[in-house]
Amino acid sequence: MQCYPGLVLALSSLLGALALLQLSLYLRVPSRYGKHEERLCRPRGRLPARCAWFLQELPSFLVPALLLALRSPPRLEPLGCRLLCCLFCWHYFYRFLRNMLECRKDHPNPSLETEGYYLIYCAEYPNDWCTDIRFTSGLLLFLLGMGINIHSDLLLRQLRKPGEVTYKIPQGGLFTYVSGANYFGEIVEWFGFAIATWSLPAFAFAFFTLCCIGPRAYHHHRYYLKTFTDYPKSRKALIPFVF
Repeated sequence: MQCYPGLVLALSSLLGALALLQLSLYLRVPSRYGKHEERLCRPRGRLPARCAWFLQELPSFLVPALLLALRSPPRLEPLGCRLLCCLFCWHYFYRFLRNMLECRKDHPNPSLETEGYYLIYCAEYPNDWCTDIRFTSGLLLFLLGMGINIHSDLLLRQLRKPGEVTYKIPQGGLFTYVSGANYFGEIVEWFGFAIATWSLPAFAFAFFTLCCIGPRAYHHHRYYLKTFTDYPKSRKALIPFVF
């Protein structure tokens, strides 16, 4: 397989357009899952939660990993590209395990094969890319966002005891400052990845992530304020001290 720059540009543009569509659809009305699900109108014939998450999350991890393994010659150099591919696969391996073990409902994703395809067949980095300020600053942001995301997931997982179904106020960590700490972490993570790769597909997906889960954090914030009279009024929705 070879690189087709026109295809990368077209798919990245499509993802940007989908991001704007997602924002226009769900800025005022939340997407109907999780806290905002219409419980009186649940469709019948759903796949079991674990099976559904298996089908959604596995391709985002497995397809890039297989492309990387099957590429001839193998994509082993430079070190910067290898690290970026590993970070990409690690994120979706973590998401796959998390959602499989917890049956957690999360935000929907478009196919991410464009990013994997770009990194494996199109990206060209110099041998000293690991010392470039874009790579190092992006990597730090990516790791910071992933740390916030994982820690926030842990706090959310500890909110309810086994068998409990009622929602509670998240406490601790970045939840002290925002209602959507886990969403903020994932947005930081993907913008960090975009800076580290310095590629159009990565920036397009970071923008999509912002448009997809940014409004969800806002609707979560409104839900908490409406549901809990003692909800901290100083908390913001997504960005600490700002929004």
